[in-house]
Formats: sequence, structure tokens, C-alpha cells
Amino acid sequence: MESMLNKLKSTVTKVTADVTSAVMGNPVTREFDVGRHIASGGNGLAWKIFNGTKKSTKQEVAVFVFDKKLIDKYQKFEKDQIIDSLKRGVQQLTRLRHPRLLTVQHPLEESRDCLAFCTEPVFASLANVLGNWENLPSPISPDIKDYKLYDVETKYGLLQVSEGLSFLHSSVKMVHGNITPENIILNKSGAWKIMGFDFCVSSANPSEQEPKFPCKEWDPNLPSLCLPNPEYLAPEYILSVSCETASDMYSLGTVMYAVFNKGKPIFEVNKQDIYKSFSRQLDQLSRLGSNSLTNVPEEVREHVKLLLNVTPTVRPDADQMTKIPFFDDVGAVTLQYFDTLFQRDNLQKSQFFKGLPKVLPKLPKRVIVQRILPCLTSEFVNPDMVPFVLPNVLLIAEECTKEEYVKLILPELGPVFKQQEPIQASNMILLIFLQKMDLLLTKTPPDEIKNSVLPMVYRALEAPSIQIQELCLNIIPTFANLIDYPSMKNALIPRIKNACLQTSSLAVRVNSLVCLGKILEYLDKWFVLDDILPFLQQIPSKEPAVLMGILGIYKCTFTHKKLGITKEQLAGKVLPHLIPLSIENNLNLNQFNSFISVIKEMLSRLESEHKTKLEQLHIMQEQQKSLDIGNQMNASEETKVTNVGNQQIDKVFNNIGADLLTGGESENKEDGLQNKHKRASLTLEEKQKLAKEQEQAQKLKSQQPLKPQVHTPIAPVKQTKDLTDTLMDNMSSLTSLSVSNPKLSTSSTFTSVPSMGIGMMFSTPIDNTKRNLTNGLNANMGFQTSGFNMPVNTNQNFFSSSSTPGVSKMTLGAAPTLPNFNALSVPPAGSKQTQQRPADMSALNNLFGPQKPKVSMNQLSQQKPNQWLNQFVPPQGSSGMGSSVMGTQMNMIGQSAFGMQGNPFFSPQNFAQPPTTMTNSSSASNDLKDLFG
Repeated sequence: MESMLNKLKSTVTKVTADVTSAVMGNPVTREFDVGRHIASGGNGLAWKIFNGTKKSTKQEVAVFVFDKKLIDKYQKFEKDQIIDSLKRGVQQLTRLRHPRLLTVQHPLEESRDCLAFCTEPVFASLANVLGNWENLPSPISPDIKDYKLYDVETKYGLLQVSEGLSFLHSSVKMVHGNITPENIILNKSGAWKIMGFDFCVSSANPSEQEPKFPCKEWDPNLPSLCLPNPEYLAPEYILSVSCETASDMYSLGTVMYAVFNKGKPIFEVNKQDIYKSFSRQLDQLSRLGSNSLTNVPEEVREHVKLLLNVTPTVRPDADQMTKIPFFDDVGAVTLQYFDTLFQRDNLQKSQFFKGLPKVLPKLPKRVIVQRILPCLTSEFVNPDMVPFVLPNVLLIAEECTKEEYVKLILPELGPVFKQQEPIQASNMILLIFLQKMDLLLTKTPPDEIKNSVLPMVYRALEAPSIQIQELCLNIIPTFANLIDYPSMKNALIPRIKNACLQTSSLAVRVNSLVCLGKILEYLDKWFVLDDILPFLQQIPSKEPAVLMGILGIYKCTFTHKKLGITKEQLAGKVLPHLIPLSIENNLNLNQFNSFISVIKEMLSRLESEHKTKLEQLHIMQEQQKSLDIGNQMNASEETKVTNVGNQQIDKVFNNIGADLLTGGESENKEDGLQNKHKRASLTLEEKQKLAKEQEQAQKLKSQQPLKPQVHTPIAPVKQTKDLTDTLMDNMSSLTSLSVSNPKLSTSSTFTSVPSMGIGMMFSTPIDNTKRNLTNGLNANMGFQTSGFNMPVNTNQNFFSSSSTPGVSKMTLGAAPTLPNFNALSVPPAGSKQTQQRPADMSALNNLFGPQKPKVSMNQLSQQKPNQWLNQFVPPQGSSGMGSSVMGTQMNMIGQSAFGMQGNPFFSPQNFAQPPTTMTNSSSASNDLKDLFG
């Protein structure tokens, strides 16, 4: 396979090289560029046909080349005879000018290697089309190999040859002498043209009525290129050495037979014994019947039989053949009319173009594109004819591929897109283009759409003709999906809006609104909300049709899945505009109902969306509150301030315990948390940390109580152990404690503390305790109301306090009785009693009931925190300065004296608000030392 391709490639390359070398020296190449070898023609198909272009104008031509190497086998005098015969034929063709004769663009030029001349663009010879591929490049081009003649092409082609012969016989008084398929050329448009005047015979007495044509006797010794093709030659040439115009008609008959029989002539001639062959042919022609012409169409069969008659006078002449019914085909007549179009006036042309759309569907596409389209586009130079020609061109464009449209039609439409004169013709052109806009936008490249098509649409929207504006507005929605979005947004929509606002025609205004409503789906949501809807409020007229158009746009936008109107715009702009319009006096009942229906639907959605939003916000606020409350308690909003007090009290006790043990060394341990918890709301990280602590607390609750373990305290703890023993020996209980600070804006109450836990801390007399605590505690320290209660005896006091500015005074009372767990709340002087919810004390009852022995502080210090501690987790809340100080002291006591260092409740991280730093005075530490030894 590869070797075959290489061989083929080398053959083509060789042929091309030979032809190039032969033509390069010819003067034709000075003005013309020679291209590809496309066909062959002339007597014996001796002429190679190339496509070419004129260098100066780039006009397309065909270059006929006769390579002298073809006749190298002949003697010199024979070569000269052949050259002279070929020259004579080309020179005669050059002198004759007729639409049915091949047009010569450049006369014959001779060089040492070849003869060459240029003609109009050529497709191939009729012989090539019928299957005679002699002197063609190999492989044969598919354009020729697969070419099939349509009936209309055959009919009109034979009619053209008949018309050409009529011109030669009647006007020129000439006999062609060699009418064969080789001498009939199909030009690029498909028209059949006559060439090959090598053996033409002119009349000896052209001035006389009866012309006489001298004839030469057949000389079999001459080269074949110096003799006509005998298979298409009339018998009288050979048998009686005479010729006349009827001899060409016989040749026409043989050509017609060959066309309908795949290129085969009716008789084959033995060139070695030509006289015997013609004698036999004459005998057969005298007995020629219809059976011999079965492939010829029936409607022309009898005419072909007449053309092949032995007697020349019986044969129809050329003029008679042009009038036979066979050529009265609508397609052939249409093509014939196009060929004579230059002879018609505008009125005749306009009538013909009006009826052409009915004929075009009956013609083959190739015939339309090759023959009709060039004739139509050539009429674009006549502005008055454009409105009549354009519909036919666009009809052809519908049948063309996109590539054919871009190559053959679009270049011709460019000037028509921009035509504006005369006004009447320009308006008609706009109407025609608008009706075919989908075709233009589908097949025209994007660049040409922007440069040519859309500017024409814009011009139509701004046209003074109301009819054109209406048509344009009605048609735009049909091709809106084909327009690119920037052009739609920046050029088309503004012109539609201007047409609506500036027109004096109600129809244009209504159509503008309808057009906008139909193309909303091709726009984006925010462009509609920001540009289209505000425009509706600018429309001045209040006619019912206009109002319904406005309502339609609002409704389309409101109900469209992609668009929609936000509730803010519904409430702020749309409904305030629609509601007044709904009560316009011009509206009838149905129109009013339409307005009210849309308004109700909008109100319903507005209510639904906003209500949903508020419900979601409410749920989020409730969830936030539950997160802010704490681990397990769901305190209400009213008790939030009270709960904060317990947090701060706990921290104060923790700090007091730490001071007792460490002498103030831990006073700054909470400094790092001050800024972290000042915000009222928690960050995501804080919420995650809180959730982890809640999980840890839950795990601690689920664990079994731990057995006491031997604990080896560190050095500072030793002092605490001794101090604890002393306290256990001298104190049995503590009751209530109330410290208030008039400088603080919030009053706090510590209502209940376990009588056992704190009672074990003190061993000195009550008076001494009162004195030292009064001197040692900071004057600014105060308690805030707590959210939980501890059981005490209501008949006995733990602490009693009187408020003095700057000083907190404490009074110790009698010890409480353990089984009594009633809650006691003693608010400070001047404070307002706050409602509190008692905590569940069942755990304490079980722990400290009569069946359970008391636990020493030393044991408590060695014991790990238990589940019951988690009951006292207070909610988060805000804290004042005084409560912060006492809260710090409570944390100190809870961690050191109660042995609760591991309890998450006593961890500062559990509080939303950090304690302020408490400054311990040296005097307070000294008094405590005096009090406890």
C-alpha cells in the first residue's frame, strides 16, 4: 500500500514538474499564474486545462496548454500541420464572441515547448464528464469522476449548444465542422460552451442568401489531430465531400445520443478503412428505428432520429431545435432566462424574481449554486433590484451548508446589510432580513454578526417606520437565544427601552414591553432587578394595554425559576408601584383581577419568606442562649444576673483558699483568662472547648466513686494539713455569709453553704474570727446572688454582716444542725430580693445523712472529685468587680480546702466572664495568720 502511494505521488509530481517546465517559458505566465491540472479538451483532448489567476486582478481563469512533447513522434512537417491546425482553431475562437462560445481571456501564445491561451474559468469538457479521461492527471479528481449530469443540466446544455450553432449558422455563416463532446466545455457555472474551431468552414459567398461551404476531401495520411473526429462526422463529408449547416446538426444528433448513452457514439468507425465504415453507417442510418434510441428520452427521440437522417435537408436546423418541446422544461427555461437577464429591464426582472421562489425548489442544489446564485448576487449592484433578489438568495442560503454560505453568499451580503438608499428599498431590505434573522444568526460567524447583522437590527429599532419597529420587536424574541449576552445587555435592551419611552405609537410601546417579557429568560437576575424593573416605573402612559404589559413583566420575573424578586424589592419597590396601578380607572374588571391576583401572590410570598426568616432567627437565638447557660442548667433570661453571682462567689472562695495555702502566690493565675471571656458571645473555638468539658463532666458523673488513696502532699500542702486539723478541732459549722459593697451596682447574696464543709476550716473563737476576717478581707469585696442553694439551719446564722462604705464586716453565729437543709437567702441592705430556684439536694442528703459518717478534711483532700460535685455547676453570666474578687477567693477554697482541683465546675474556663484580678494586701495575710496561728 505504501509503495502504491509513493508511486502515485511520484507520478503526480512528475506530471506537475513536466507541465510547469513546459509552461514557464510561455509568455502567458507573465500575466497569469498557472495552477492545478483539472481537465482536458479540444480535438483529441490534446489541450490540458489548468486553473489559474490573473496576476493584476486576481481574476480566476482557465489556462489551456498544448505540450509539444505529445507530437514528438511525428515528422517536422506533420508537427507543423498539427500546430497550424491548433492555432487556427484558437484564433477563430478568439475572434468570435457569443454567450454560447467559450470566452477567451488571453490570446494564444507560443513558446518552444508549448502553446497556451486563457479563457473563462472551466470545470471540464463534456467528454471528461461522460467518462473519457484521456490526458487527465492520475488519479482522476473525484469532482470529475463522480460528476453526474442532472436532467435539467442535460436539457439546458443541449439547448445552449443548439443556440450556439444557430448563431454560427445564421449570424456568422459558418459550419463548425467538429461538434463533439471534446469540443463542448462546461464552464465553472455549468454552462455548455463550444470551442475547437480547427476545422470550421466559412461561407464562400457570405453576402448571398444561400451560403456555400467548401469542403476538403478526407486525407487518411494526415495526423489524427489534423482531422475531425469521424465518429461524430456527417456521412456527406466522406461519401460526397460536401458539408453544410445540416452537417453540424447531424453532429448534434450524435452528441445527444452519446449524452444519453454514457458517452458512447452511435457508430464506431474504422479509421483504417473509413470509406467502408461510412458506407455501412449510411446503410444503418437508412434503417434506423426507435429501438436503436431506447436510451434517448421519448419526448426528444423523434427529433434525434431526424437529426441522424441520411438526407441533410430532412434534418432540423439549429433554430428549429431550440424551439422543440423537449427544451420547454421549467428549469431549462429558468436557466435560459438568467442567461439573457442583462437584456431585461427592471420591471421584467422584478416580475421574474418574484416568481423564482416557486421554481427554486424544483432545481438541483448544484445547479442553483453554480448557475443561479452567481446571477442573483450580480444584481446586488442594482439597489432597486435588491428587495426582489434578496429573498431568493436567502432561500438558497437555507439549503447551503455553513461553509458554502460563508464562502459563496456572505461576502455578497456585506454591502446589502449596510444599504440605506433608496429609503423604500432600504426598509424592504430590513423587513426581509428580520424575517430571516434566525438563518443569519445561525450561519453567520460571530464577528460578522457583531459587525453587520446586529447593527442592522439596531437600525431597525430606530427606524422611523412604525411597521419596521413593530416587526423587529415581534421577531427579536425568536432569535434572542442566538445573540451573545454583552450585545443583548449593552446594545439591544437599551434600544428596546428607548423605543418604548420615546415612541408616540401605542402599538410600539406595547410590543416593546411584550418583547422584554419574552426575552427575560435570557437575562441574568440582577440585571433584571437593577435595570428592567426600575425602567417600568419610567413609562408615562397609563393605557390598559401598557399596564398589562408592565404587570406581565413583573409576573414573569416574579414566577421565573432563575429570576425571582427579592422580598426587599417586593416590599420597597414592586408592590408600591403595582398597587396604585391596580386602581387605575381605565382597567376593566378582568384586568383589575389580574393585578390583585399578582399582588396577593407577592404578599403571600413576602409574608412566608419573612416569617420563615424570623422563625429561624428565633431558633438561632434560643440555641445561642442554651449554649451561654452552661453544662446542664437551663436558667431563664431573668435569672441570668443571679447565676453570675454564684460563679464569682465560687471564684472568690477558690482564691481565698489559695491565699491561705500559698500566701498569695496564685493571685495572678487567672490573669491570662481575663480578656478571653469578656465577650458576651462565644467563638467557635470556645464552643468546641465547652463541649469537650461537658463530655468530660458527663464521664465523671458516670464513674463509680473512687476509694481514698494515700496522698503525699507537697511542701505547701503540709501547712494546709496542719491548719485543717486545727480547724476541725475548734469549729463545727458555719451558717450564712453576707458581704455587700455599696460601691457596686449589683447586690449579691450567698444563700447556703454546706455546714460541714466550711465548719471544719475554723478552730479559733468566733470573735477572733470576726475581727480578723473584718480586717483581712478587701473592703471592695462583695457577693452576687447565686443560682444554687446549699442546706443550712434556718434558725441559726453563719455570718451576719452590716454594710459600711469601704468596709465589709462579718459576724459569726452558732453552728447549724446537719439534718436541716432549708434554704436561706439574706440579701444585703438596700438590695432587691431576686427570685431563686433551689437546687436538687438529694445528693447531699444521701451523702451526709445519719447513716453516713463524717469525713475529715484530710480525707477530703486526698479524695478525687466525685459525681455529686457536678450538681453545682452554675450558669454563665456577667460579673462585677466585687463579685469577681469573692469568686476568685471561692475558687481558691474549693481547690485547696475541698480537694476539688479536678472538678470542671471550679475551673475558670467554665465561666463566660473572667474574674478581675484581686490584689491581696499584706495586712490581710497577716491577720489570717493571727487568726489561724
